[in-house]
Amino acid sequence: MNTNFLTKEALLIHWQGHRASTRKTIEAFPEKELFEFRIGNMRPFSTMIHELISIAVPGLEEITSKISKPFQENRDTLKTKGELLDQWDKDTVSINRLYAAIPESDFPKTFNLFGQYENSLINTVFYFIDNEVHHRAQGFVYLRALELEPPFFWER
Repeated sequence: MNTNFLTKEALLIHWQGHRASTRKTIEAFPEKELFEFRIGNMRPFSTMIHELISIAVPGLEEITSKISKPFQENRDTLKTKGELLDQWDKDTVSINRLYAAIPESDFPKTFNLFGQYENSLINTVFYFIDNEVHHRAQGFVYLRALELEPPFFWER
């Protein structure tokens, strides 16, 4: 019995839908609050976006090259909302290119992301998505606290 219900292409479409929603979330922030607003000990949303940028493309580069490198978060190197959005858009193109280079037969294989996180390749991609959804939800909380309407999460 075949229990596959998600194709490689469908997973990428799903991921890019989440990325589109996260992009709308970045756009919804006023410039100052994107970089400075925080609740409790949570990081500013821009720092969370820096983390996501430091994971997705570098992670896919590791997967496609099969060369593991330690995780390196490029913290706060992008100083404006425009710079964050430009990098987000460049990464979207890179994700499509790198993802296409992964053979579907590799998805069940074990991979050690950044030399630290051993899991199947499919679960590594799910981690990329889950981590983004987690941080976008934090961004939604920030927007609500700022009395701003977050984008509809289902509009991807």
